[in-house]
Amino acid sequence: MHPMLNVAVRAARRAGRIINRASLDLDTLQVARKQRNDFVTEVDHASEEAIIDTLLTAYPGHSILAEESGHSENGRKVDSKKGGGQMAQVMEAENIWIIDPLDGTTNFIHGLPQYGISIALMQRGLVTQAVVYDPSRDELFTASKGRGAFLNDRRIRVSRRTRLEESLVGTGFPFRKIDNLDQYLAMLRAVTEKAAGVRRPGAAALDLAYVACGRFDAFFELGLSPWDVAAGSLLITEAGGLIGNFTADGDYLFAEEVVAGSPKVFAAMIALLRGTRGAARQA
Repeated sequence: MHPMLNVAVRAARRAGRIINRASLDLDTLQVARKQRNDFVTEVDHASEEAIIDTLLTAYPGHSILAEESGHSENGRKVDSKKGGGQMAQVMEAENIWIIDPLDGTTNFIHGLPQYGISIALMQRGLVTQAVVYDPSRDELFTASKGRGAFLNDRRIRVSRRTRLEESLVGTGFPFRKIDNLDQYLAMLRAVTEKAAGVRRPGAAALDLAYVACGRFDAFFELGLSPWDVAAGSLLITEAGGLIGNFTADGDYLFAEEVVAGSPKVFAAMIALLRGTRGAARQA
């Protein structure tokens, strides 16, 4: 295992122990609302602090982009409004860890065991190390660029299905901003009519990991952030899959739209989603 990936795994397992302990006593959990339908708990913060502490102890010069604490370099907060905005700063960084300490917080606070930890290392615009960890099932998804993707040390590949009609597709409903709900529902209708089935588990990092190991044949969602997608994107490409935005180009980390899948199902999804978007514009 690559040394940097090894540190990320150590960070994920440390955070997983915090989350698992907290899951045993949800009644005492302190929950705050960041914005509409977007919740944060003390567990999110504790998990994030443990991850950042582990990563920066090993690599003190590295930068951080984390869901709860934002963007920092050498321990100092970065103003993303300067220097071309957050996207430019992140893409140009020598080494930046992109972290979601608890993806699926709403599931977690309801005791629904579908949530995970996502940690990715991006180096000059390329994700090179990835960990997605499901602490309730002890499933550890890992990837290093050029070395393949793994689930608990077993090599994984995307599904061999080639037809959307035979495919199980994962998705996520818009929950923060509902102004794009009509666009999403048109897409959902089109996919539901075409695919063998659609599922909405509620933790995008795990959904992407499920594409990488063939549990889902494809996945699409609007409104995702870089920390939701970064680690899962490397898992998928290292497992032989494709990931992009709805026009199939590489700008999916900051585009707030993502589609992923095995190669032929990915192509079918792009054609389908592009068609619904065109229809929505004409309407």
